[in-house]
Amino acid sequence: MIAGPESQTGDKPMPLSGVRVLEFGQAVSSPLCTMLLGDLGADVVKIEPPHGDAARGYGPPFVSGESPYYLSCNRNKRSTALNIKHEQGAAIVRRMCEEADIIVTNFRPGVMDRLGIGYESLKQVNPSLIFCQVTGYGPDGPFAGQPAYDQVAQGMSGLMSVTGTAESGPIRVGVAIGDVLAALHATVGVLGAWAHRQNTGEGQRVDTSLLGAILGILTYQTGRYLADGSEPQREGNDHPVAAPYGAFSTQDGQINIAIANENMWRRLAEVLGHPEWVDDPRFASNADRVNNRPAINELVTGALSTDTVNSWVTRLNEAGVACGPIWTVGESLESEQVANMGMVQQVEHDLAGQINLIGPAISMTGTPQVIYRSPPLLAQHTAEVLEELGFSGEEIGKLAADDAVVLGPVTRAAQS
Repeated sequence: MIAGPESQTGDKPMPLSGVRVLEFGQAVSSPLCTMLLGDLGADVVKIEPPHGDAARGYGPPFVSGESPYYLSCNRNKRSTALNIKHEQGAAIVRRMCEEADIIVTNFRPGVMDRLGIGYESLKQVNPSLIFCQVTGYGPDGPFAGQPAYDQVAQGMSGLMSVTGTAESGPIRVGVAIGDVLAALHATVGVLGAWAHRQNTGEGQRVDTSLLGAILGILTYQTGRYLADGSEPQREGNDHPVAAPYGAFSTQDGQINIAIANENMWRRLAEVLGHPEWVDDPRFASNADRVNNRPAINELVTGALSTDTVNSWVTRLNEAGVACGPIWTVGESLESEQVANMGMVQQVEHDLAGQINLIGPAISMTGTPQVIYRSPPLLAQHTAEVLEELGFSGEEIGKLAADDAVVLGPVTRAAQS
């Protein structure tokens, strides 16, 4: 196991070194937020129930019994398994919360309060605490208490209504985009609250939601409705306000072309061998091309049909036209560019051995982000964390015997 972030960055303190983060939650939104904080050097302690984060069982496939779903959201943190419904377990959790810098949870509204670790209670003894809650629809309101999952939030946000084609009907985005966006918004909110705390010493509550996070990135789709009340429509792979801009067929596959300005439009016409398109009144401006999208798309596709994806990508990029192939996930991960970015990192996992994981997507010259802890096994660090709280080995053993805590590591196979 890699010791910590400083050992990987020339002993330079990471931005959040010394910051204790507690994670209460499961699946994506809360774990992904705390993982990003862990990438910045925070000491993230994942507080799991005795049976663990439900994401540990999401699959197949599994990697030596571990779920890739779980592995993708839980690097750079430690795992404890505590029985919050047990009196002693609840007391331990309360003590940890009173000493924490940041708490992140994606439990439903009211759950943390019922457990005795809600923000209003904790801030009385820990006024500098930053308490972040990710919910489905916000902390209050008519939908606040309803169970929320990513696809449901995608549907309610309007995102599905603009994804797909007129023929396909509404289509979900191919990843849990609501969970991911909520995690990103939560991370930004926590970092903003941390900056405020550094200046004032004051903590605060941070709230975001799946519904709000998706609405927050719909940009021109929400802007269009708010401008004139018109409902955005499904455009498939076509950009709703630019043309030609979308996926086009070539001799051996599809290519994405994105024409964002008039200079690029002229260069596209020249490379495709049709400079006369520039003088065609149907295509005189971007607005004209959008209004005549079927005609320009047909012409572009016809020209592209004479050569291959790789050839067109080379020729168009040389001319400064934004374009690219449409890769599978595997093709992207195996590409030279992704290898150059160092996005796929090999780490030592305590059960599976050497495994490949996606690493941090942010590069920082002064404090490089690395995977310094592989995703923890369930309860792997329970004893370690309790020792840091001052419990003796004998006391920890008794807590485990009384089912107040679980000592690890506990594998998925061992649970079944």
